[in-house]
Amino acid sequence: MPKRPPYVTLVHLGCARNLIDSEVLLGRMAEEGLVVTDDPDSAHTVVLNTCSFIGPAREESEGAIRDLLAKKRKGDIERVVVAGCLVQRFRHDLEAQFPEVDLFSEISDYRALAQGVRALTEGRAGVPRYLEGPETKPADREGARLLSTPKSYAYLRISHGCDHLCSFCAIPSIRGKHRSKSLADVVSEAQELVASGVKELVIVAEDSTAWGRELGLELPDLVEAVAAVPGLLRVRVMYAYPNRFPWRLTEVMRANPVAIPYLDIPIQHIATNVLRAMRRHGSGDQVRQILDRLRNEVPGIVLRTTVLIGFPGETDADAAELAKFVEEYELGRLGTFTYSPEQGTSAWGMAGEVPANVAREREKTVQEARDRVLVKTQKARVGTEVDVLIDEVHERGKVLVGRPASDAPEVDLVAVVRGSKATVGDVVRAKVEAIDAESNLVCRAPAGSRRTG
Repeated sequence: MPKRPPYVTLVHLGCARNLIDSEVLLGRMAEEGLVVTDDPDSAHTVVLNTCSFIGPAREESEGAIRDLLAKKRKGDIERVVVAGCLVQRFRHDLEAQFPEVDLFSEISDYRALAQGVRALTEGRAGVPRYLEGPETKPADREGARLLSTPKSYAYLRISHGCDHLCSFCAIPSIRGKHRSKSLADVVSEAQELVASGVKELVIVAEDSTAWGRELGLELPDLVEAVAAVPGLLRVRVMYAYPNRFPWRLTEVMRANPVAIPYLDIPIQHIATNVLRAMRRHGSGDQVRQILDRLRNEVPGIVLRTTVLIGFPGETDADAAELAKFVEEYELGRLGTFTYSPEQGTSAWGMAGEVPANVAREREKTVQEARDRVLVKTQKARVGTEVDVLIDEVHERGKVLVGRPASDAPEVDLVAVVRGSKATVGDVVRAKVEAIDAESNLVCRAPAGSRRTG
């Protein structure tokens, strides 16, 4: 029986920024002549790109390693390669914890990792088991990527690292200090992505609003330049740190239809004492003032945020204030997570620990406030018309799934459209008829409503 070719697959864990690393690695492996498949069952080598942001992410990564090693013992796969944030954070300790892993790799440009994977598949002797990355990944352009997103959208990373010292966060120890990519490199990447058919670019970074400061520029300069790329329909900004906000961005959002009125601005909490313990800049009142100003300067702006619940010292009153704030400010597009102590952060060992069951109950209360907002604001859209960028096509084209400008991919809501034929990347004008059980829009579009931009 002929030996099967050395297929390689990649398993991705974590956020959109980590997804870009995965896409870069896929590109490097393809350049090395490896046969990349999206079917893990047909692969003989599996590369796992890990996440280590908080406890649950670390547990998921370690669980995925154990699952892959179990498959290796059964003979379902031959090689297991582990890369990314978990390796960068715990380094050689993982070698002792998982001795059956064939290759570990810290965060790097992934060229050496792709070469190591190829050497493994070819059975070469002397392949190192651990690849160290540079002290800090340079803020160069990404190079070739194999996109894992539909052609309707792609992520555009504008910088690496973070200069903030939030007491709960291990990212600076993993990703290093903030480094901005050059404007020319970002625009060049944007042009290549749009030339490949991408219609929406989602700007991501550890702190997107810090972009350009060491270059004498600010984020609005970048958004304007990217929005000018011919053929692009939408630019969306994620991960905007609320303090030292570059306020000219609101002018750009008002004046440029490509720079959509949407902003992801993680606030983490609203109780001032909790924000101070988290080492976040500003107070609860200052957070309110920032959100008020954004809504005043960009009428109709959609704000998405993230909050951390159960931080040491948080009281029932603090959690109640947060839930009330979510409802008062109608923050329906909201991510929540409960605190997990992270070794190496300044909150490690902090007094005032909140029991896990209490934190989960507080999180549930905040989520219920969010869901009430979603139902209310989404129902208000029934009877209106929306432009939906199509991400998926189902049932032989009879069902389209996409997003209006109010929703970011993967983290927000969707719109389900019937009645019109379209392909991924098209924009369909549709009338909202209802919302479903998860508050997604249920729409109908007349035949011929499709447009491409």
